[in-house]
Amino acid sequence: MTDPLHPTADPAWVMAEDGFDPRREADIEARFAIGNGLLGVRAARAASRGPLWATPMRHLHPTASPRSYVAGLFDSPDIEPPVPVLMSAPDWLRLIIRLDGQTLRLDPAGLLVHHRRLDLRRGLLIVEWRQRDANGVIARLRTLRLVSQAERAIGLQWAELAIEQDGIAVTVEAVFDPAATGLEILRATPDLGLWRSGLSGRQLAIAGDATLTRDGIALPAARGPLLWSWSWTSQAGQIVRIERLMAAMRGDQADPSAAAQAALAGASARGGGEVLAAHQAAWATRWASADIEIEGDPEAQRALRFAAYHLVAAANPDDPHVSIGARALTGDGYLGHVFWDTEIYLLPFYTIAWPEAARALLLYRFHTLDGARAKAAAKGWRGALYAWESTDTGYETTPESVIGPAGVPVEVLSGKLEQHISADVAYAVWQYWRATGDAAFLCQAGAEILLETARFWVSRAVPEADGRRHIRNVIGPDEYHEGIDDNAFTNLMARWNIERGIEVAALLRARWPEHWTRLAIDAAELAEWQAAAAAIVTGQDETGLFEQFTGYHALEDIDLAAFPGRTAPMDVVLPRDRVHASQIIKQADVVALLALLPDAVPPTVQALNFHHYAPRCAHDSSLSHTMHALAAARLGDPATALRHFRASAAIDMDDRPGRSTEGVHIASLGGLWQVAMLGFAGLSLGETLAFTPRLPPEWTAMRLRTHWHGRTLHARITHDTLTVTLEYGAAMSVLVNGRPHDLAPGVPRRLSLRGSGKTAGRQGVLF
Repeated sequence: MTDPLHPTADPAWVMAEDGFDPRREADIEARFAIGNGLLGVRAARAASRGPLWATPMRHLHPTASPRSYVAGLFDSPDIEPPVPVLMSAPDWLRLIIRLDGQTLRLDPAGLLVHHRRLDLRRGLLIVEWRQRDANGVIARLRTLRLVSQAERAIGLQWAELAIEQDGIAVTVEAVFDPAATGLEILRATPDLGLWRSGLSGRQLAIAGDATLTRDGIALPAARGPLLWSWSWTSQAGQIVRIERLMAAMRGDQADPSAAAQAALAGASARGGGEVLAAHQAAWATRWASADIEIEGDPEAQRALRFAAYHLVAAANPDDPHVSIGARALTGDGYLGHVFWDTEIYLLPFYTIAWPEAARALLLYRFHTLDGARAKAAAKGWRGALYAWESTDTGYETTPESVIGPAGVPVEVLSGKLEQHISADVAYAVWQYWRATGDAAFLCQAGAEILLETARFWVSRAVPEADGRRHIRNVIGPDEYHEGIDDNAFTNLMARWNIERGIEVAALLRARWPEHWTRLAIDAAELAEWQAAAAAIVTGQDETGLFEQFTGYHALEDIDLAAFPGRTAPMDVVLPRDRVHASQIIKQADVVALLALLPDAVPPTVQALNFHHYAPRCAHDSSLSHTMHALAAARLGDPATALRHFRASAAIDMDDRPGRSTEGVHIASLGGLWQVAMLGFAGLSLGETLAFTPRLPPEWTAMRLRTHWHGRTLHARITHDTLTVTLEYGAAMSVLVNGRPHDLAPGVPRRLSLRGSGKTAGRQGVLF
């Protein structure tokens, strides 16, 4: 039997880190985090460390930040400005080891071995270290941790400890450390802790169980509240084994203690071995849909598996009341808030690889629709204006101001002016509906989102004396330019949103008239919508070039090539005011429009806009490179696309300290997966599933799997051929480079990619 504390043998499935570098520790803890959409745990070491204390000395940083998170556990701590924050949960992994009464702490001088392995295939973290203490005693520890993909409330820790000398008095404590959580303790018993958030009143129950065996015999434990302590005298090389199970439950309205205890009882009855086996089986199921296999480019393969791992670890299809924050459950960045990142950068992955998770994420937006309506109404508009930063309620949580570096309050305008979020949510709803055909979701939730966001844009796009409708005083994706008029991205996404509202209204009336009646759309309002969509200003001139916003072309054109090797944002390199008065773009804006709406303009016009705006983009956002990569791939330039792909992958995978400290950039990781599937494989899911492959020269082949309308397909793509198999579901037709081909269940079709156009057959493209 394979030792479970050894990682998967294939190195292509393993992230490895050897040695200990305190400068990079916080980054590694985020990259090597484990999660299951309910629980997230950073990769801080379990043993040989002290508790995490907050320090007022901001230039000092902890060398271990043992943060655990529970999705949806928000509260408003005593911070300024007072905004909701995703709270940290008690650290359930801490082990305290004492040798002859002295606590073993990490000492780089005595550290002999320090290995960490993130096993992507099995969704678990394995850590091994060997350390000599001040008295020359050597301890060896191997640990495994997971949060179950099969039963999300459950966490498992295994540890093996050996002391290399005889006669050492050893004590091990397994504790649940609540330091730095900000939670109030309500109850503490030997097997259960119950905490409450101070203002929101949410409750968190954690039930725990732990055993230590030596030579197969369980040692008795001294007990305290969620504390187990064992003592013995060492025999050189003898291995003791610790198994710890925990169950965590969040209670929004009621005490979740009984549910946590029941979940723990079930896991304890099965034992850690069965918990691990079920977890691994669940990950195998996820990888069957999520894995993209690349031949010829190990670096890209590694990046895509790392991305898919974190995307799977971030989602919970069982909870439609939570979404995924900008750093998922891997760090404190952006306070756990949800942005447009989820709908634009993450939803394509879940829609294609895990539709149940996509549905739950979109239901979160449905359940927060009242908050979106309230925000629109407060500003005098109709319909639904989604919060730029959202937590669990859907009400706007973007702070109105923050304290700047000089101690002066700085107004934050994104929560007021960055309004394209409503069109972004609608975009994700439409993608999901067209790719899955989930009529129940459309009728019960999706149509209402589409109609209410369309209604917002009709009221927001104001008719003026020129006969056109304008959307003034906004911020587009390029946040270097605030308070602008007629941002092309915002306006065209708004027009698209209104058009989809009209389309879904007609669909409801024809197929589900009871929902048409329930949602109160009448012919007069639809006529207004039609006129509004036609009148919205696009900013496109006679050549086809979009002006990013009114007046953009008149701004100073600064050559970004004059700043080679730049690592700081441009508004740090140059005076902020000058950057904001220039044509420098923070991140993909018009280019993002090209990536999201490839059918809005013909390929020649796409190329014109791409080549105009790409040189002006500073890429001062982790969201930027993947949009450029997707647009470039669709334009038939896979080499440029791969360059942007690699730049995006480096954000969380290179060795530069500080890049992932506050958590992985989950949107960038979702973008990587999109580039591979929608760009290089050329997959599109509309009324017909289609492929228009454009592999990079370095890639010799790629394999992928996709879901579409209840079917599952597998494809292998080379530069010359595409072999596609309908693995599950009824017979169908697929477009390859614009030509239809019939598929029968279980019968591979090998199709030539030579001699056919690369831009045909894109009608109905959604991604």
